[in-house]
Amino acid sequence: MPQATVHVLPRPYQASIENGLLSRAGSLLAELLPNASRVFVVTVAPVRKRWGSKFLASLKAAGFNPQVIMMPDGEPAKRLETVEAMAEKLAKMGADRKSVIIALGGGVVGDVAGLLASLYMRGVEFVQVPTTVLAQVDASIGGKTGVNLVAGKNLLGTFYHPRVVLIDPAVLKTLPDREFRAGLYEAIKCGIIGNVELFIRFEQNRDRILKRDPAELEWLIAQSVKLKAEVVSADEHEGGLRRVLNLGHTIGHALEAETGYRKLLHGEAVAWGTIAATNIALSVGRTDSVTAGRISDAVLSLGRLPELNVSTTKIIGRLQADKKTQNGVVHFVLPREIGKVEISSDVPERAVIGAVEELRRLSRSASGRAR
Repeated sequence: MPQATVHVLPRPYQASIENGLLSRAGSLLAELLPNASRVFVVTVAPVRKRWGSKFLASLKAAGFNPQVIMMPDGEPAKRLETVEAMAEKLAKMGADRKSVIIALGGGVVGDVAGLLASLYMRGVEFVQVPTTVLAQVDASIGGKTGVNLVAGKNLLGTFYHPRVVLIDPAVLKTLPDREFRAGLYEAIKCGIIGNVELFIRFEQNRDRILKRDPAELEWLIAQSVKLKAEVVSADEHEGGLRRVLNLGHTIGHALEAETGYRKLLHGEAVAWGTIAATNIALSVGRTDSVTAGRISDAVLSLGRLPELNVSTTKIIGRLQADKKTQNGVVHFVLPREIGKVEISSDVPERAVIGAVEELRRLSRSASGRAR
């Protein structure tokens, strides 16, 4: 079984990746958490319908008596009031300091349940069981939790690492096509920032990936997780190296906020943001046209991205509210070559404006559709 260890203090933890792992989750958690008093599974209706029975059966077979806490589905639910409502449910259901909160779902479920676990009684055990590509390759690893404000994405949150991450790529077979592709953009990002082989895999094995070949997906997810684990282990709180993981997120977050978190899936916003960062890098001489072309082609070849009916001026304004903006200076992660990026704080506004305008044009053209 592929595994990656996230080396953080005071307690490193592992992410395990294996097809069929969901049915063995209970026995693994029983070994890891023998003193758990209560287990609470936070999930959403679509995930519970497809995978809830199998997961709950696994927990019960291992001796747990799991209780389910439902939360609303989708990015609009990623608000502080959702955390408060679930905390009230925990209290009424008798959750104590030895309770365990398990996030069974995508990135939104993991972010919200993680924040809940970090706050309830000042912190209870937390487990990630991600069920989307995006959550498996990115959101479940690294300990970031958070909710959105009207002013911007993930502006309220904590660093709170799970005890373990259990990844079963087999659950992706029921994922809607759009969500499946949205998560793949985060995996492409991992290839661009530090894993050339992973990026080439997208270029050479795109059809097998899109057909959800089990072996292909397990390898792709394992490689993405290992890269993120290495980066997080070296820079837990995003003081330096970890910022490379934000490739595509600066403009991506602005696009999400400007469209009210309803128009774009997170991975789709990252896809557009990655193309924008690549165009910025090209315009300021940080990369070459061949590299820029390969990145844009890899992103756009996975399928059509939503059209962007946004104001360039408003997107520029949104960048000032981004967490990566320091003293009014927007920091961008820019690709130099496949497998290597840099963090830049000297990007001229004209380059950003040009990149956003190019996104607007591209999203309306045939280039923004599947190839």
